[in-house]
Amino acid sequence: MTESGRLVYLDVCALCRPFDDPTQIRVRAEAEAVQLILSHVRAGNLTLVFSPAHAVEIDAITDATERVHLFVLLQQSGVEPAFDLPLVRQRAEDLTAQGFGPADAAHMAFAEAAEADFVTCDDRLLRQCRRVGLSVWYGTPLAFCDKEELV
Repeated sequence: MTESGRLVYLDVCALCRPFDDPTQIRVRAEAEAVQLILSHVRAGNLTLVFSPAHAVEIDAITDATERVHLFVLLQQSGVEPAFDLPLVRQRAEDLTAQGFGPADAAHMAFAEAAEADFVTCDDRLLRQCRRVGLSVWYGTPLAFCDKEELV
């Protein structure tokens, strides 16, 4: 944990944003925001939390370069807390019952268990988060950078 205790959980959608086509302004801005967040992780200002859900989802990425980059990033810059897996599983099942997809529910349950801010680029997931109400902050990479006043 960092001195400030600020934990951030980027889902795979957010972690992959720098690999997306930058011709759209939104994609380019979110990719830069993810890079800014990661620069603060490397500087020790934030702690990047990852979970077993990351490994499962990243393992399914077909682009080998992207897949290896993400695994190395998480291993070198992230921390995997000791999770109470039965509790996380129950929360993920509750979220799935409320309409979350299984992967999204798992990521959110792990983020809540770690008490980490949750960052995603997935608008549908953000709408679901607003509908359900969660115990952690959630938003886009840009919103997180704004909230944390990252420069």
